[in-house]
Amino acid sequence: MKTNQPINQSTGSPITLLTNQLINQTLHLADTALILGQRNGEWCAHGPILEQDIAITNITLDLIGQARNFYQYAATLINASENKNETEDSLAYLRNEREFKNLLICELPNGDWAQTVLRQFLFSAYQELVLEKLKNSSNEQLAAIAAKSLKETQYHVKWSSEWVIRLGDGTTESRDRMIKAIDTLWMYTGEFFIPANYELTEVHLLKETWFQKVRSIFEEATLAVPENTFMQSGGKSGIHSEHLGFILAEMQILQRTYPGAEW
Repeated sequence: MKTNQPINQSTGSPITLLTNQLINQTLHLADTALILGQRNGEWCAHGPILEQDIAITNITLDLIGQARNFYQYAATLINASENKNETEDSLAYLRNEREFKNLLICELPNGDWAQTVLRQFLFSAYQELVLEKLKNSSNEQLAAIAAKSLKETQYHVKWSSEWVIRLGDGTTESRDRMIKAIDTLWMYTGEFFIPANYELTEVHLLKETWFQKVRSIFEEATLAVPENTFMQSGGKSGIHSEHLGFILAEMQILQRTYPGAEW
């Protein structure tokens, strides 16, 4: 009998659909956190003031820590079901662009400070809702990672929303920069709520709650929510912008040049 499901190489039997979903869901969460962490890390020693340089660096470390936890769990699932020997490092450094499932918004260039903090807010407000759902998962490992990540993400939402308000309701220049950032990033938010076939959370049901949060912050910042904007998508299924290839080239060069190298 033919099957489109992955095959366990040790037993020859198909991997269950639920296991395959869980692996891909976990990789999606890991990839998204890793790529945004890599982008944010570009601000290290380049922040507008020392305090905020430290803040964005700490958020970077949070995201990479989240990615590590999700990758470690994904590797455990893959090794148990497919008889492989994956590690968090092999999943981060030895997969190609089409295998990554991160959201497109996370791979975009940082732009200026306004674009960076707005991206963090738009994403973190969404991530918070996803993690709220996952912390109640019947899968204890996934729920534990989500619960830990949620505490960090709640701070990310608070920090980034304060910056959106400060810049939106600030000087003429800061407001103009925030409006430009909205024009650049908004078209990538629709992907949040387009369900991938592996997602265990019903992300389309989170849209209204997310929108209400974003709208309340925008109103406080005296900013308008865009209407009738074309939405980009594809990251969840491995279709990316040209930017991801450059990120992976920089991030993966050491491991690909010296396979198995360790500090």
